[in-house]
Amino acid sequence: MAEKLFGTDGIRGTANKSPITPDIILKVGQALGFLLRQQKSNHASNKKRVVIGKDTRLSGYMVEMALASGLNSMGVHVQLVGPLPTPGIGFLTQNMRADAGIVISASHNPYNDNGIKIFGPDGYKISEDMEKQIQSMVYNDDLNSLLPSSQGIGRSKRIEDAQGRYIVYVKNTFPLDYTLDGLRIVLDCANGASYKVGPAILEELGAEVIVVGNNPDGTNINDKVGALYPNHLSQNVVKFRADIGISLDGDADRVILVDEKGQVVNGDHVLAICGLDMKKRGLLKNDTVVATEMANFGLEKLFKANGIQLIKTNVGDKYVVQEMRRGGYSLGGENSGHLIFLDHSTTGDGLIAALKILAVMRREQKKLSELRDVLIEMPQILKNVRVARRTELDQISGYNELHAKISKELNGHGRIFVRFSGTEPLVRVLVEGPDVQRIHQFADEMASFLQKNLA
Repeated sequence: MAEKLFGTDGIRGTANKSPITPDIILKVGQALGFLLRQQKSNHASNKKRVVIGKDTRLSGYMVEMALASGLNSMGVHVQLVGPLPTPGIGFLTQNMRADAGIVISASHNPYNDNGIKIFGPDGYKISEDMEKQIQSMVYNDDLNSLLPSSQGIGRSKRIEDAQGRYIVYVKNTFPLDYTLDGLRIVLDCANGASYKVGPAILEELGAEVIVVGNNPDGTNINDKVGALYPNHLSQNVVKFRADIGISLDGDADRVILVDEKGQVVNGDHVLAICGLDMKKRGLLKNDTVVATEMANFGLEKLFKANGIQLIKTNVGDKYVVQEMRRGGYSLGGENSGHLIFLDHSTTGDGLIAALKILAVMRREQKKLSELRDVLIEMPQILKNVRVARRTELDQISGYNELHAKISKELNGHGRIFVRFSGTEPLVRVLVEGPDVQRIHQFADEMASFLQKNLA
């Protein structure tokens, strides 16, 4: 049986190992190109167009050329925009009236990994049905038999002003009557896709910007820099006496902030600050915020006290976006830093999220540490248990009873949440509650039980 091509966020793997090899990637381009040719065109000429962007990984050149070659062979015209944040491709796909957009990135993973995310003409990631069609064609079909004649081959060209278009788009999400004059900002670009556009956006709005992680060499993306290493940002904020630190990941679709005291401000804090601000100004659609099951219990308590409903989805920003679109909601995200402002962007955008926080700071005339304190986080313990097999948790003898016992002892002042990892052979045990010692005990108890039964 062929391997599963698409995971929870597109195609991902180690470069030059299946599925991130030139032959498979070329077939992905051909399969996508063939499916696009079957759809009604956005253009009177009936020419199909695909925008391709990437982050700064060494393997990005290889993947870019293989994709473009596959698409061209199917008669699709390709527009190459070079390094650009993932949300920038979602925006450009819509803005340029393309039939699809592709991001070449493995997000926060190390440089030797790479991946592909595909957007539809509406700027949203393609459906699971379309992913299954592409997978089936890659592994089962003779794609060369579907090629058009030699006169029907597509062209590729580079779009030189793509970064400028994205810079203007992001700046337009910041209130026109505000500037960032007088603010000192430390920006960590993770040696990734935002290394040019990130500093430009903040500097053009008037900030003094101290940039780190903006010297990509193809191998240093996410290497001890970026959103996965907030301590690095904290040290620089304190060192340079900055007002705020902004740390992006490799493809800049997530952000972790640091206040002027060096305290980390995660995605839950951003949801809290922006959720309350948007409700106050009548911009929070249906008075609802969407988060995942990993959201801190304190966020739920805060929103409930302020008349805001918190809806929780499975872990993964695509599930958050799906629920936001279904319910017509305007704000959602994950504590890992994927923040979605659906009035502006079709996916998480770290730079837009940072500007939203900066706008609240300006509007309220408060420091980030003051805004951060609105959320009192519930103590939280997360344990990862390596397992040899997967099975439905409630099918394990004694699991439901242990889960119920721990929930009863938490007595509505916390919670236990258990799930399998989507990418690793792990089961994750999350316990929250006011008593740190007790939640440690609960987490250890559940972790030991699962290790014993799934080893």
